[in-house]
Amino acid sequence: MMTIRTLSVTIVLVFLSLGFAITSVKAAPEAQNVVSSVSIATPLLSNILSIASTIGDDNFATADLTTLVDPSSTSAQHYGPYAGSSPDSGTCGNDWASDTFQRHFTVFNRAGSVVVVEQFKDGSFTTIAGPSPGACETSPAGSTVAAGVTGSFRGYFIISIAFGQSSTDPNCVSGMPFAPCTTAGFINSHFAGCTYPSAPCEVTTFLFTYAAADQGLIERAWKNASLDRGGNNGDIRST
Repeated sequence: MMTIRTLSVTIVLVFLSLGFAITSVKAAPEAQNVVSSVSIATPLLSNILSIASTIGDDNFATADLTTLVDPSSTSAQHYGPYAGSSPDSGTCGNDWASDTFQRHFTVFNRAGSVVVVEQFKDGSFTTIAGPSPGACETSPAGSTVAAGVTGSFRGYFIISIAFGQSSTDPNCVSGMPFAPCTTAGFINSHFAGCTYPSAPCEVTTFLFTYAAADQGLIERAWKNASLDRGGNNGDIRST
């Protein structure tokens, strides 16, 4: 996503040694073209990331996360599923697909430290003609995807929360059972003081994997991820 010269590499290594995470989003559901943060890696956040690394990102995106933490030290409350849909933005800034999925939120709390994992399960996409998702980063310039290509995807956001939970309402948007479900709707209504996607309640880690059958494609697998999950790779492209 970025060119880093020697001095910058040194700075990044210093930040990592201090327990900071630096991420940048160029493509994701809900048209979140840029989500970035510098956040202290709390013991709880480190534990969640360790779980993702241990079981693998694809499994982490679909597992029942409440079963993967020690209940004697960490509470985990699941919310959902909530049906959702959104455009999906690519590295060139365009919407390259329309997504449908089921949202699941798991709220982890350890001694007042809170992390929310939003999983996107049972995802499917239909492409919109134009630049492919990786056209401005992982593929040759000018790469495109044809309209109507279909496939599946899964993924997750990890969101560090700077406030205690203010609502345990089972609806996606607290107090509004018929409101459309969005990430912002859940976070901002269940955690008073949050103004997602702005700090201090923002995505610190994310990963999405997409796959499509042949359909005349040159590349059929696209990974959209924060740098700490390996960064972007592959593409869904017709030319």
